[in-house]
This record gives sequence, structure tokens and C-alpha cells, in this order.
Amino acid sequence: MKDQGRSTRKRTGGRLKHASNKKRHQLGREPAETTVGETRVQYIDSRGTEKKVRALSTNVAQVADGGEVSEAEIENVVDNPSNVNYARRNIVTKGAVIDTSAGRARVTSRPGQTGQVNAVLID
Repeated sequence: MKDQGRSTRKRTGGRLKHASNKKRHQLGREPAETTVGETRVQYIDSRGTEKKVRALSTNVAQVADGGEVSEAEIENVVDNPSNVNYARRNIVTKGAVIDTSAGRARVTSRPGQTGQVNAVLID
């Protein structure tokens, strides 16, 4: 999914004529697919003067247990509801259930957008 512009078809199924060319802000990129391993990040230019930090791989998670937050090491991905193959390939996305040194946790952040893994204990 690289071009995130408008659909090329009408509601009836007919073709739409292009009113303008594609713009840079409509450009999409390949997913980061953050894996479990030694921490590697990539800096991506985003809109405005900001930069996005993509976690390509990480083995550290900020795990919240009630009101306390501690740093835990990620051991592996147990379940990933976004894609059945992601758990097998140890890919961390939002909603993934991970095994950490603090216990099982559900990821609440988007590592491909923020560059870090935040999670909440579920045990």
C-alpha cells in the first residue's frame, strides 16, 4: 500500500478521472515490521520539521503494571492478532502479546511509528 490517495473507482464501479497528480504527502512506505533482537532504529523524514523514529528491531519494552512502569526484556512474541504469521516471525506490532522478563504483556504503542515498545501486563 504505497499510494494512499483517493480510490480510482466510483461507488457504482465506474472509473474516476484524475483531477490532479499524486502529491508527496499521499506517499506511503513499506511497514517497519519490528522484530525481537538487538535495538536498531531508523529515522524517517515526516511532515513539517518532525522526524519519525522507526524501530527495526528491539529487545526492550516499557511494561506498565498498574501505576508502576518498569523496563523489561522481550523474550518472544506469543500472539499477534494483526497477522498469524507475525507471531511465528517474532514481529512486534500494536496489540501483540509478548513474553517479557516481567511476564506476559500486550503492546500498546506502535513501534514502527514511535521507535519504542510500551506494553501492559495481562497476567
